[in-house]
Amino acid sequence: MPPRRTWLSFLFILLVNFLLARFLFPSGNAPVKVPYTLFREEITRHNVQAIYSRGTSITGRFRTPVMYPRGDSAATRDSTPRDSSRRDTARRTTFFARSRPAPRPVTDFATELPAFVDPGLETLLIASGAEISAQPIQQGGGVLGLLASFAPTLVIVGLYVWLFRRAAKQGGGIGGMFTGLGKSTARRFDQNVEGKVTFEDVAGIDEAENELVEIVDFLRDPKKYTRLGGTAPKGVLLVGAPGTGKTLLARAVAGEAGVPFFSMSGSEFVEMIVGVGAARVRDLFKQAREHAPAIIFIDELDSIGRARAARSR
Repeated sequence: MPPRRTWLSFLFILLVNFLLARFLFPSGNAPVKVPYTLFREEITRHNVQAIYSRGTSITGRFRTPVMYPRGDSAATRDSTPRDSSRRDTARRTTFFARSRPAPRPVTDFATELPAFVDPGLETLLIASGAEISAQPIQQGGGVLGLLASFAPTLVIVGLYVWLFRRAAKQGGGIGGMFTGLGKSTARRFDQNVEGKVTFEDVAGIDEAENELVEIVDFLRDPKKYTRLGGTAPKGVLLVGAPGTGKTLLARAVAGEAGVPFFSMSGSEFVEMIVGVGAARVRDLFKQAREHAPAIIFIDELDSIGRARAARSR
């Protein structure tokens, strides 16, 4: 997929996730939108504790929670229609009445002032003892207020961008967030870039070099051995204390034979997620087959057996 289309797909998925989180998981402290008539009724009952006015928008708090939405018995008054049209209307009315959300207690509310003037509203609020606060409408929003309102969104976007770039390095594109876990982290040594290592660079382990000469010869000219029915060994186990030259010797074999060299630590196969280690092994051997003949060097192989033995106890 071209980079431009990849970024467009990423932004589209980000927008969809943001909208789903906004509408499916609304804030629990957000005021509930109620009709103006309900707001006016609660004022007459002295049940409005405080209001905050900003233009035509009003938010406030009830002294005692109010059940909303309220039940409507008018929807079922025509339970015995006289003709077919009345019967269809009654069915539709009953359906909409049943599909309403269940009433729940509302303490924090929000409403809008009607377009017509309500001169008695202020008198009712003062008589009921409600606390009145107001803020004038500012011409043009402040930059700091705008940034503060978008701060959570910017944090989410930053997290998505970081995950996307990290996944792009591992698996390429958005799919790398999931497929990148199974990708091999083996390092391939390029002899043209990092220099060629030969047996002349290894000293002090002549016996090990002599044992590996035939493997180098097989990698150089495999037909010489296959004509006689010979096959390459499945692997060579290098045992020794740290720092004795095992990795250098393995690179020397690859350098003498002129084949690619893949190096990986055995601890990288052990993961908390089940199946990731096996997937990395398969991906490592897949890369090696694509560049065959090649040499795979797994360092600290005993770490795999140690982890399995610890889990079996």
